[in-house]
Amino acid sequence: MPTQAEKALKHIAHAENKTRFIPGLSEDIGAKDIAKVGIIGAGTMGGGIAMCFAGAGIPVILHENNKEALNRGLGVIEKNYTISCKKGRLKSEEVDARLALITGSLDISNLKSCDLVIEAVFENMDLKKEIFRTLDNICKKGAILATNTSTLDVNEIASVTGRPEDVLGLHFFSPANVMPLLEVVRGDKTSPLALKTAMEIAARINKIPVISGVCFGFIGNRMLAGYGREAQRMLLEGAAPKDIDSVLEDFGMRMGVLAVYDLAGIDVGHKIRQALGKNLPDDPTYFKAGAIMFKAGRFGQKTKAGFYRYEKGTRQRFDDEEVGRLMQAAAQELGVAQRNLSPGEILERCIFPLINEGARILEEGIALRASDIDVVWTSGYGFPKERGGPMFYADTIGLEKVLEGVQRYREIFGPEFWTPAPLLLSLTKDGKKFSDWDRENA
Repeated sequence: MPTQAEKALKHIAHAENKTRFIPGLSEDIGAKDIAKVGIIGAGTMGGGIAMCFAGAGIPVILHENNKEALNRGLGVIEKNYTISCKKGRLKSEEVDARLALITGSLDISNLKSCDLVIEAVFENMDLKKEIFRTLDNICKKGAILATNTSTLDVNEIASVTGRPEDVLGLHFFSPANVMPLLEVVRGDKTSPLALKTAMEIAARINKIPVISGVCFGFIGNRMLAGYGREAQRMLLEGAAPKDIDSVLEDFGMRMGVLAVYDLAGIDVGHKIRQALGKNLPDDPTYFKAGAIMFKAGRFGQKTKAGFYRYEKGTRQRFDDEEVGRLMQAAAQELGVAQRNLSPGEILERCIFPLINEGARILEEGIALRASDIDVVWTSGYGFPKERGGPMFYADTIGLEKVLEGVQRYREIFGPEFWTPAPLLLSLTKDGKKFSDWDRENA
C-alpha cells in the first residue's frame, strides 16, 4: 500500500500536468509566435524574467527609464550567470549566448517590434496604467501585453488600452529565473488566443502555468493574506517568531512565514496594504506586527533586522528580544492578552485559513480546480509536496476537522476572518472532498 506521502506526490505530479487543460479552450486555437520579448523594469523581477526568456533562446529587450537602473539590472543578470558558470550549471559559451540575447533599452519605443511585452514595475496602479497606455500606442497590432502584478486588477489595467483582448497577467514568482510557478491571470476580455499563447510560452520557458481569474492577490497571494495575518496576530498574543516558524517548518513548509516576510521585504507587503487604504479590514490587529516592523525600519534581511536579526554576510536568522518587546507593547495598547500558544493551535491558525480561502477561491471560479490551488502552493509558496498542497491536505485530515476548527476560532475571534466558506460547509454536509468537487466540476 502506498504511504500518504506517496499518494500526495502522485497527486501533485498529476495536478501539475492538468493545469494546462483549460475547459472551453478549443484545441484548434493556435498560439502566436513569440520571437521577441520586451520587459519593462530591470529590477529583481524584470531581470529574473529576462533570464527566463534568454534561457529559452528568445531575444529580450530590457527597458528602464534611466541608465543607472538599467546598468545595475544588466550587471545583476551578468553576475547571476557568472555564479551559475562557476558552479558548473552553465558553460561559459552558454553564458555568452544568453547575455547576447538581452539588449538594454532607455527608449520605450524600442519595444514596438516585440511580440510580447511584460511590465514588471512595482505595485502602483497609476504607474502601470500609464505604462499600458504607452504600450497601446507604440506596440504592434496583435502584440500581447502582460503585467507581472502580484495583486492588482488586471481588468482595470486592460481598460486603459484599446486592445483588452490582448492583455493578461503573467505573475512570476521571485526569483523568477528559479521559481517554477507562473500564475496566468485571465481578464474579463482576454482572448482565447492570448491565453493559449501564454500557456505555450510558459512551456517554452519551463514554467508550470496555473490559470487564475481576477481578484486581489489572485490565487496564491489572496490565500497568503490569511496565513500571514494569523501568524502576525499570534505574535501579539505572545508567540515568538521562532515558535511560529518552527511549527510550520516541522510541518514541512520550506520556510516559515515570518522568515519569508523577512526575505521578501516587510516594507513591500506593508506598502501594498497602505495602498489599499479604506479597503483594509477594520481590525486594529490586522498585520499590526508588520506595521510595527516597518515603522521601526526593520524590513528584514535587507536591513539586517525584521522579525529576526541577521548578521552581515549571512542569511542565518537569529532571535531578537527587541521583537518581543515591541509586540508586548503593542499588545498592551490594543488590549490583546498574551499567553502560551500550543504548536497545534499555531498550525491550525496558519493552515486552516489557507484551506477556507481556497474553498472561496474555488467556488468563485478564480481557480479552475482544487488541484490547481495545490500546485500554486507547492510550486510557489513552499507548501510540502509530501502533503499534497493545502486542499489535498484538507481532504487527508477530513473537511469536518477543518470546519470544526474554523468554527471554533470563530467563537474566539469573531466572524470577520473565521466564517466558513459556503463550499466548505456544503462539501462537509454531503460527506464529500475537494477531490470530489474537481471530478464533478473541473
